[in-house]
Amino acid sequence: MTYEELIAAMTPEMHASLKQAVELGKWPDGRRLSDEQRDICMRAVIAYDMEKLPPEARVGFIDRTKQDGSQHGEDPLAPQTLKILTDAD
Repeated sequence: MTYEELIAAMTPEMHASLKQAVELGKWPDGRRLSDEQRDICMRAVIAYDMEKLPPEARVGFIDRTKQDGSQHGEDPLAPQTLKILTDAD
């Protein structure tokens, strides 16, 4: 089974269990996650979120909307315009 197939086959219950394991640093039976296990679980949770959840339900989502509907600050993912300055002689 490939990683992509594993993510596609993951159920919401499996996702919740992996997410809780990452949050607590231990499996449901109480055993500690190793650093490698935690990394793998975190990657699986993020991949599942990207595949199956809307942006506002994903891990790490920050709602930048003010009460009036406008946005706080700039969108960090929006392209930025660069202005090249040259010396004027």
